Amino acid sequence: MAVFSYREALNQAMTEEMERDDRVFLMGEEVAEYDGAYKVSQGMLKKFGPRRVIDTPISEEGFAGIGIGAAMVGLRPIIEFMTFSFSLVAIDQIVNNAANMRYMSGGQFSVPIVFRGSSGMAGSLGATHSHRLEAWYAQIPGLTVVMPATPADAKGLLKTAVRSDDPVVFIEHEVLYHERGEIPDGDHVVPFGKAEIRRPGADVTLITYSRSLKTTLAAAEELAAKGVEAEVIDLRSIRPLDIETLVQSVSKTHRAVIVEEDWPYCGLGAGVSDRITREVFDELDAPILRVASADAPAPYNKQLEASMLPSVPRILAAVNDVVYR
Repeated sequence: MAVFSYREALNQAMTEEMERDDRVFLMGEEVAEYDGAYKVSQGMLKKFGPRRVIDTPISEEGFAGIGIGAAMVGLRPIIEFMTFSFSLVAIDQIVNNAANMRYMSGGQFSVPIVFRGSSGMAGSLGATHSHRLEAWYAQIPGLTVVMPATPADAKGLLKTAVRSDDPVVFIEHEVLYHERGEIPDGDHVVPFGKAEIRRPGADVTLITYSRSLKTTLAAAEELAAKGVEAEVIDLRSIRPLDIETLVQSVSKTHRAVIVEEDWPYCGLGAGVSDRITREVFDELDAPILRVASADAPAPYNKQLEASMLPSVPRILAAVNDVVYR
């Protein structure tokens, strides 16, 4: 398999889907002339022209609404937010319109649209550019939410998202764009609702997603050196959630730690913990613990920001708390 960066994987997915289906188009801020704020759409304007790769003003609510209308009449838009922090300007369109249109029209309209862009704390971007909104969107019936951690999943999940007949919130962590990895040849697609076991183990289940996967795998290496074999599960799909894989793993290890960049209060991990507890409470030998970001706005200072994030020492401490028995 060839090796590509995360951003190249996203570019491949969009390019291949636009070649496959002429109803697919890309719209967003700086996606055309500038080749994308993070160069994800590099070369696409030259290949497909300005009718299918469309620059917009700074008007998230406006171009999100245009995309929803286009989807309702048969096109398949990819709407790029420069950062998902800016999607808050368009949350009325995403939540009230895109998510509800099929239901409120009695199935007369579908909304095959992808809302994609960067997210997370990426180094001195400040509080208003560092939001993690996966729990917000995952709460909404009618939306699919995915967060790939690897180039292969970035490509495979984005191709699946473009082909979906319902709206997909596709969140890419900003610090992953340069990460490299193997991507299978051919028409590589990854289904929604299927987690991936990144490392097998029998002593504790570590559940994570997106950028936190790398930190969690590093913690698992250190645990192995101490004789604790951690099973690392990458959720990939936030909604739908692969509860079956989680239940099978926790039933085997009897312990779980959830690692997330989300805030702890009402964060995504709280919902995952609730689902597992209701399914296999009697299998748990210790409470499910969560390692999340500090419950505060993201600071501009790089060192302060780094101190907020899940870290290997914090994961090790949580694992020690659940394996003490």
